[in-house]
Amino acid sequence: MGRRAGRAAGAARPGPPRRPRCDGARRPEPEQRRLVGAWSPGPGPAPLVGAGCTTTVEAAAWLNATALVRLELDEGHKRAKGHPAAHAFPAVLALAAERDASGPDTLAALLAAYEVGARFGRATRLRPGTHPHGNWGVAGAAAGCARLLGLDAGATAGAIDAGSGMPIAGHFVSALDGNRVRDAWMGAANVSGLAAARMAAAGLARSTGTAAGSLGELLGGLDPAELDAAPGSRWEVEGGYVKRHASCSFTHAAVDAALELRDDIGGEVEEVLVETHSLAAGLDRRAWTGPLAAMFSVPFTVATALRRGRMDPAALSAEALADPVTAALAARVTVRAAPDLDARLPAERPARVTVRSAAGTVTAEAPNPVGDADHHPFTTQTLPTLLADLLGGSEPVDAIQAVCAALPGLPGVGDALRGLAEPKEHPSCASTP
Repeated sequence: MGRRAGRAAGAARPGPPRRPRCDGARRPEPEQRRLVGAWSPGPGPAPLVGAGCTTTVEAAAWLNATALVRLELDEGHKRAKGHPAAHAFPAVLALAAERDASGPDTLAALLAAYEVGARFGRATRLRPGTHPHGNWGVAGAAAGCARLLGLDAGATAGAIDAGSGMPIAGHFVSALDGNRVRDAWMGAANVSGLAAARMAAAGLARSTGTAAGSLGELLGGLDPAELDAAPGSRWEVEGGYVKRHASCSFTHAAVDAALELRDDIGGEVEEVLVETHSLAAGLDRRAWTGPLAAMFSVPFTVATALRRGRMDPAALSAEALADPVTAALAARVTVRAAPDLDARLPAERPARVTVRSAAGTVTAEAPNPVGDADHHPFTTQTLPTLLADLLGGSEPVDAIQAVCAALPGLPGVGDALRGLAEPKEHPSCASTP
């Protein structure tokens, strides 16, 4: 896990990190179901993943994107400072289903979307307080959709620049307050990427340097050198992370360290000190108004890890959020920025957790969240196990794996992608009660 000290002193425990224990509890996502119902999406060729129906490309892109980030179990890239895949993959897959694109073309479009999005994330320095959902990642969605539309280099550059001119300027406090507009920013990014690519296909988009003005002057700063650094020799998709906790990635290293200590705490917890980097230090609220606010609270996530042994979707149920024992424990959690940990950014996103109880004091430190490319990354063997644990069984994971394995050889991906909607007859959403 990282450097670790016991009640007296000690070295890091060898071997892989301790996995959270599974309690088997799973719950539906009523918020997303209500959103789909309120949207009332019309018929179309693109799947709403797991929703039992297909709909229009734009509706699928928006609704799948919001579902992807709703539980904070999306992928991410620490050097891009956000989520390149979530910004673009729903749009690319919806468009691929509509066009019945070949498997190789679909995979190339997904790769283009990720690489362009991640590089724009690296290049963009958002103003303090700006949330990274819905701004730099639009460029990735535009690039991936442009690839599916078969646009040439000039038109693709126009699509990317147009997408960069449609950023969301969302405040990070919205997430801390639990405002679900934060999810909508990701839906908007995907649909904006689609629009930018279609503009370019119509000859209405050209590269004029819009990105420098929108992502640079207005939202912060843009370093163009990052956009074409080490071309062909650095693949951003190899540097991302996959989450195992249903919470903001800034909480994960602290949760991992807390889980490492859980079995070594003797007696009632008297005090918890979480030292972390400055990006995470602001997530220090000890009260939460709902699931999203809880996922952005280090005191809640650490207290939940210590109390329940895992920070999964079940920890976001109404009962778990109202648990007085968790609230009392969170009230004893102090979050503090540590200069020595700050100095390790951006290569690491570390956290150090110290728990004091009547039996003594224990400390654990994590250099990065488990699942990061640089710290116990998940593999093709371990990731399905994690997903099956989170989804309550292997059946949906097996279905997704089957589609992924088949994609490279498919002359058309439409039917395979629609198979992710369930059930097999794939009715349109408009005809589904």
